[in-house]
Amino acid sequence: MARAFLFVLDSFGIGGAADAERYGDTGSNTFGHIARACAEGRADREGLRKGPLFVPNMLSLGLAHAAKTATGFCFDSSGLLASAFHGAAQEISSGKDTPSGHWEIAALPVRFDWGYFPDTVPAFPADLTEAIIREGKVPGILGNCHAPGTEIIERYGEEHVRTGKPICYTSVDSVLQIAAHEVHFGLERLYEFCKVVRRLVDPLNIGRVIARPFIGETAASFERTHNRRDYSVPPPEPTLLDRLTAHGSRVIAVGKIGDIFAHRGISEVRKAAGNMAMFDKALGAMDDAGDGDLVFANFVDFDTEFGHRRDVAGYAAALEAFDRRLPEALARLREGDLLILTADHGNDPTWHGTDHTRERIPVIGTGPGFGGDIRLRATFADIGETVAEHLGLARGRHGTSFYTAIGGHA
Repeated sequence: MARAFLFVLDSFGIGGAADAERYGDTGSNTFGHIARACAEGRADREGLRKGPLFVPNMLSLGLAHAAKTATGFCFDSSGLLASAFHGAAQEISSGKDTPSGHWEIAALPVRFDWGYFPDTVPAFPADLTEAIIREGKVPGILGNCHAPGTEIIERYGEEHVRTGKPICYTSVDSVLQIAAHEVHFGLERLYEFCKVVRRLVDPLNIGRVIARPFIGETAASFERTHNRRDYSVPPPEPTLLDRLTAHGSRVIAVGKIGDIFAHRGISEVRKAAGNMAMFDKALGAMDDAGDGDLVFANFVDFDTEFGHRRDVAGYAAALEAFDRRLPEALARLREGDLLILTADHGNDPTWHGTDHTRERIPVIGTGPGFGGDIRLRATFADIGETVAEHLGLARGRHGTSFYTAIGGHA
C-alpha cells in the first residue's frame, strides 16, 4: 500500500534563501522571527496565546533540524521521531508567489519571468483598463494601484456598493485582484468578471486573477469571505499531478490547490473556510485515499490572515493550532504511506511591507523507511520527484528524488 500526503503550510518559510537579496528579503525568516518573538514575549496576546512557540509535533518531524539546515537557526530539537526525515529546499523558480512555489513543489520549476504591474497610480495600462470596463460591462473600476486587500476594501468599499464599480488592485506578485460585494455586485457575477479579466491579462503573462468577495455595509463592517477564487495560468508542462492522473492515480486537492493548477491533473476538489476546517477536509481525504493516490492540501490562512497582515501573534497561534491537529493525520498513516509538510514561500510577519518573502522552505515528514537528514535540496522539485518515485512513476525532467535517502524502495 503506497499513498502520499503533501501538506503545504502556505508561506511558512524558514529563511536563508541564497537569492533573497535580489528580492529585497535578505534576513527574512518567517519561522525564526516568529519563534524569537514568542520567546521574547512579543507574540503574547490576551485570550489567544502566550509564551514560547509550542509546536512539539512539527518538531518531532524535524522542523528545528530543517531550520538549522536553512539558516543555522537553533530551536528546540528534542523528541525527533526515528521515522522522521528533515531538510530544507531552495526555490529556483522566478518570483516568490503561490503558483511558482506550488508548481515547483509539483516538479515543474518556473523558468520564465511573470508579468508584473508597476507600483504607480494607475498601475494598469490604459488599454487594459478600457478593455476591462468595456468587455466586463462595468461602469468603471476603483483602485488601480498596489494595495493590501483589507485596506483597499475599507477605502473603496462604500463607493463600490454605491456605483457598481469593482475594486481592482495588484501587488509585487504577478496578480490582478478584484474585490466586489457578494450581494450588491453578486458572487457569480464577480466570478464571470474575473474570467473576462483572466483572458485580457493573458498576453501580459500575469500569473493569477483573484476574486476577492466581501460582505458588510460600511467601511467599519466590511469583511472578506472565504469564497475567494483564483484564476491561474495553466502550467506550461505536465506537473506531478498530470503524471499521476495519467498513471491512473487520484489527486485529491484540498483548499486552493485546484485553482493554483488551473484544475489540471486534479481528480477531486475539497474546500472549506479556515485552516481547521481545511484540516478536517484533509483528514477526510486521507480516509478516502487509495493505493497510488495523492492528497495535496494547502493551508492558506497562514499567508492571507497572518503573514500579509503582519500579525505575529496570530501566525504563532495558527501554527500551534495546526500542530495540535497533526497527531490526527499521523494516526491515519498506514504502512508504506508518505507524509510531507512543506511551504511554498515565506511571508515573514515581522518584515517590512505586506508581501511574500523569498525564503527556503522546510521539507519534513515521515515515510515508509527509517527517516534521516535529507539536507539542503537544490530545488523544491525534489519534493515532487520523491512523491513520484514513492507512487511508482518514472523519473521526471526536473528535480532529484530523496526517496532512497529516507529508506524508500521503489
